[in-house]
Amino acid sequence: MQNESQNIEYKESWRDEYLKWICGFANAQGGIIYIGVTDDKQICGVADAKKLLEDIPNKVRDILGIIVDVNLLESDGRQYIEIIAEPSNVPISYKGQYHYRTGSTKQELKGVALQQFILKKMGKQWDDVAHETATIDCIDPKAIVYFIKRGIASGRLPKEIEDEDIEQVLENLHLLTEDGKLKNAAILLFAKDPLRYFTGIQFKIGRFGVDETDLMFQDEIEGNILQMADKVVNILKSKYLNSPIHYEGMQRIETLEIPEDALRELLYNAIVHKQYPGYPILMHIYTDHIELWNEGQLPVGYTIETLLAKHSSKPRNMNIANVFNKAGFIEAWGRGISKVIDGFRKVGLPIPTIEERDGGLVINIFRQKEVNRNFGSDFGSDFGSDFGSQLIERQKNILKLLIKDGSLTARSFAKTLGVTKRTIETDLSFLRKNGFIEKATKDNRSPWIVLKTN
Repeated sequence: MQNESQNIEYKESWRDEYLKWICGFANAQGGIIYIGVTDDKQICGVADAKKLLEDIPNKVRDILGIIVDVNLLESDGRQYIEIIAEPSNVPISYKGQYHYRTGSTKQELKGVALQQFILKKMGKQWDDVAHETATIDCIDPKAIVYFIKRGIASGRLPKEIEDEDIEQVLENLHLLTEDGKLKNAAILLFAKDPLRYFTGIQFKIGRFGVDETDLMFQDEIEGNILQMADKVVNILKSKYLNSPIHYEGMQRIETLEIPEDALRELLYNAIVHKQYPGYPILMHIYTDHIELWNEGQLPVGYTIETLLAKHSSKPRNMNIANVFNKAGFIEAWGRGISKVIDGFRKVGLPIPTIEERDGGLVINIFRQKEVNRNFGSDFGSDFGSDFGSQLIERQKNILKLLIKDGSLTARSFAKTLGVTKRTIETDLSFLRKNGFIEKATKDNRSPWIVLKTN
């Protein structure tokens, strides 16, 4: 016998609660339950096999509303039952509960997961559903203009689209229903305030110390998802990531520590393939690595290995993916991960890893330690000349970090710079006494402001 899996379950004896397992198989890819078999695949048999052959099909029919094959099997004189449940093309409930088989476990579907499941069984996706109350007035004309400009620049939209009004653009993108209602995708992509209609569509960025309990500072990006990647990249450049400086002749060049095209590809994928509505996209930034998480499991039959190999694209949100494609942000052929890998290889950086975690996917991006430790590289080789010569290197680094974020604490500095909290407190006191920094208000809990750099 095979091990328990997505499609196989073993039970020593029958209980009516196992109807939940049959429900789970029917809602997933189908499966087989063996009654009278232990978890380690030993046949222990059942004493009331004949009665079960009559009872189980009737209970399945009456409670679940489906028909299953129930067979009597025998081995070494022991009788056991085989129940074969075929996958159903409509949602199956057990007394109002919807169960689903995933891996070798059964889960009860609730909330957003249940909504997504029912839509899928109906052959629809959430982003294709009409919103009953939103009107065309909620659409931001600036977002439409942004989309048109990017689409024309990428060669995926004709220049004539500039003459179309908002309603025509949305209709051509199939973002309106036949009776003129906005689909959910239209609101996410182009609305002035999508949070008015849906929760959990933000993008949260946090800078952490040792672990996720050590949050140093954070930002939350809101607004339509079409322009979200631009906002995220801008804030990463200004506050979270390093851009080491070098010179080509007399030209000063600042290059982001992570290849920007590959970074954007990761952001686009997280936004397009996210499960909406749900939890915000999360980016945890540590000294040595970055974790990018978005909610949503892989398509049925796909694994991490599938993503890393040549594969076809199966977007969770077809309408959103279509708009991102026409804007020139993504391809339509499942090449996103390949482009990311190529981008990191070209600059000699470790290839990001992918893992499934907490109902979503995590991309682990590894940062260069020498870049992270060299705080002065953000200001170029002449960093020291921008600050008072009486300052030691650590104090210069403190000023540099305070310019980016005045709310940093002594504890945060200690973690980042690798010294004790007491040492940082001494440095802050020195900088304050010598007029380099001051509190924004008389309240010592207010943020620092940098008064001078020399």
